[in-house]
Amino acid sequence: MAAAHVLVFPFPAQGHMNCMMHFATGLLGAGLHPPRLGDAAAALAAGSRRLHFMSVPDGLPDDHARAVGDFLEHMELLRTKGSVAYRVLLTSLVRAGDDSAGFPPVTCVVADLSIPRLSIPRLFELGELPFPAGGDLDEPVRGVPGMENFLRRRDLPSFSRGCGNPMLQKVNEDTAHSRKARALVLNTAASMEGPALAHIAPNMRDVFAIGPLHTMFPAPAAAGSLWRADDGCMAWLDVLPDRSVVYMSLGSLTVISLEQFTEFLHGLVAAGYPFLWVLRPDMSAALREAITAAGDSKARVVEWAPQLDVLRHRAVGCFLTHAGWNSTLEAAVEGVPTVCWPFFADQQMNSRFVGGVWRTGLDMKDVCDRAVVERMVREAMESGEIRASAQALARQLRRDVADDCGSSAAEFQRLVGFIKVLSLSMADTGQ
Repeated sequence: MAAAHVLVFPFPAQGHMNCMMHFATGLLGAGLHPPRLGDAAAALAAGSRRLHFMSVPDGLPDDHARAVGDFLEHMELLRTKGSVAYRVLLTSLVRAGDDSAGFPPVTCVVADLSIPRLSIPRLFELGELPFPAGGDLDEPVRGVPGMENFLRRRDLPSFSRGCGNPMLQKVNEDTAHSRKARALVLNTAASMEGPALAHIAPNMRDVFAIGPLHTMFPAPAAAGSLWRADDGCMAWLDVLPDRSVVYMSLGSLTVISLEQFTEFLHGLVAAGYPFLWVLRPDMSAALREAITAAGDSKARVVEWAPQLDVLRHRAVGCFLTHAGWNSTLEAAVEGVPTVCWPFFADQQMNSRFVGGVWRTGLDMKDVCDRAVVERMVREAMESGEIRASAQALARQLRRDVADDCGSSAAEFQRLVGFIKVLSLSMADTGQ
């Protein structure tokens, strides 16, 4: 059989790189060759001769901030300038591999640049999209199978709001392109999103639900990280009582105004619990105010945290999060109740599932008021019902990734076999 050589191509953002690093680690364990296009995690690359890192230019200068406000520009440059360099590299890797690293030709590509949202074309057909910016956000959305009873306009991706949003049209176009793929690989578990998987499957040639990847295939904490985590916060947590701390992190892209920051701060202080707050380097102007307002004994503010370790720590009682998918999965696996304040993209939908389907936390979308922050943080910290739901989901997810009987573990093995068959067919056809 021809050697299977997988090219893993993440979108160049922190959350995407995190997920793909765990995926590449899993492929290594299965005996495949998975090089990954990117600059980070050189330490992991040095530890394995079968993991090779390469990069392609995205069309922006090295010192460009690549902020969320530039997202459409970044996407367009990746589609034009970046794709040219990518195709040149891919062509060389498919034809000859990488002789200098001893890699065989590439036989399979796993890319996350085109994310299918398979219901969006149908929502256009039904007239559910686009809806006006001033429309009723609590209007039910009826066109998504399995979600008729709980989905509202405000739960759709943020780019759905307002007619003429270019991002909405782009996602609609990308959905058609995604259906041409040989398979769709999802970092989820059947126990979390069974109805959604059942809806997706008939629209794709094959679907693999192989998550949560970070639990199945742990990678070094620093691998893929754009910022250095402040490990000192772990010692601060060590001296605090069990389930007494609110951990707050809004991820790698969320932008908050000074007014929103002030509401969060006053709400956290009023809730009365110690809190660990991640304020990225680009938010660092607020650090002194946060520490002064709360006092050193009640607050710890860091530019970046070792999130997996924090969520596993006994002192953490709840997680105030942007509801990015990585953060949502990481909290779910650890059974930590969440308060969700989504910013954009998939986060609106994720937060609705947390509050309205899994019941593992509270959905605070579209609100940034100190009284609401205080009330929801207290409820997440103190509700036995929410904690029980969170812990029940955590137990199920651990069963899902168990090697002997887990559905995600079995799906990953099926994926490995699928990739090997692709490699053999390429060798047989000379493609």
